[in-house]
This record gives sequence, structure tokens and C-alpha cells, in this order.
Amino acid sequence: MAKTKTEKKPAAQADGGTKLKEPKPKVRKRNQVKKGPHGGTLVVLVEDVAHVGKQGDLVEVRPGHARNYLIPYGLAVVPTDENLRMLEQYKVEVNKAREAKIADLKVLAEQLSRLPAITIEANAHEVQYDRDGQTETHLMLYGSIGPGEISKALKGKNLNVEPDMVRLENPIREANTLTPIPLVLGYGIEASIQVLVVALQPGKK
Repeated sequence: MAKTKTEKKPAAQADGGTKLKEPKPKVRKRNQVKKGPHGGTLVVLVEDVAHVGKQGDLVEVRPGHARNYLIPYGLAVVPTDENLRMLEQYKVEVNKAREAKIADLKVLAEQLSRLPAITIEANAHEVQYDRDGQTETHLMLYGSIGPGEISKALKGKNLNVEPDMVRLENPIREANTLTPIPLVLGYGIEASIQVLVVALQPGKK
């Protein structure tokens, strides 16, 4: 006998029969950017940002500033529950590092306060000026002494002072001068030193 093929029933009846349910599209949950009262974007700062706020602050910024700078560079995050928890842990670690840094800077300030004048040698030449009918001779440097040279001299004594900590109003251009130099070490810690510039093999012009 010939076998008859069993016909498959159609998935859906044209006459109003039961239809198969279509799968629901998956909805991806995204971190919704929250808007502030002025229409800007709300973010939580991970670091202190000048003219914006301090670490841990919830601030409102321009959307482009948040999207193109703060968030991509890790300076801020979208204020979700998870990010806030991570931020709190991060703040604990940062505070520990900050306390250690402040302690180191206080030690550095104490060392600088006990330091005699820093001597820096530089090439110079004699220059004569006529002032009120009298001739004055000055030893002028071929170049000048600035924050970079002062920082290098201090580091030579194992005192880690960076050039941007040296607040020198004008470069030192004359030899045989003793100049007081204020230092801003950070975290509100300041110090001051004396810099003595000595002519190295001065020659007459």
C-alpha cells in the first residue's frame, strides 16, 4: 500500500483560528540622561573640575560639555545608583591618597623653611649704566633664572618642587642678587625660599 503523506496544519487559520504570538522586541535599557531645571544635563563629578564643582557634586552642565568632555575623560558620570555607589568608594580611596599627599607636602614645607639660600651659578657679563651722572656696573645674566632652574636646583637637594609651584613674578636677570621666592605646594600649603644667583666666570663687556 502507498503511504499517504500527513499534511501539516497551517500555523494560522484564515477563518479566525488561533494565531501564534509574535515575540516581543527586546528593549535595551539605557542610562537616561537626567535634565536639570535649566534644561542642562545632570552629572556627578568624579574629580574636582574648575568652574564646575568639586568631587561628588551633582551639577548641571551644558549637554555638549557633558557628552564631549566630562564623561569621555572620566571627570563625571551619569547619576545612576551604581555609579553613585562606585563614586563613594572612589572618594574614600581619593581621600586617603589626599591625606597622604598633604602629610608629605607639610614635611616638604618644613624642610624648605629650614633651608639656607639656594645658590645658582650662571654666566654673566658686566653692563655699565649712567644714572644721575654716575656710572653703575651690573652683572647681567646672559639668560635668566626662572621657575625651571629653581625647581632643578631644589630637586638637586632632594626637594621635590615642581616648576609650577614656584611663583616668581619676573625672571631673575642679574647676578649677585638675593631674591625671596614664594612657593605654592598645593592643598593650601605654602613656603618660601631665598635664591642667590652668583656670576660664573664674569667677563667685561
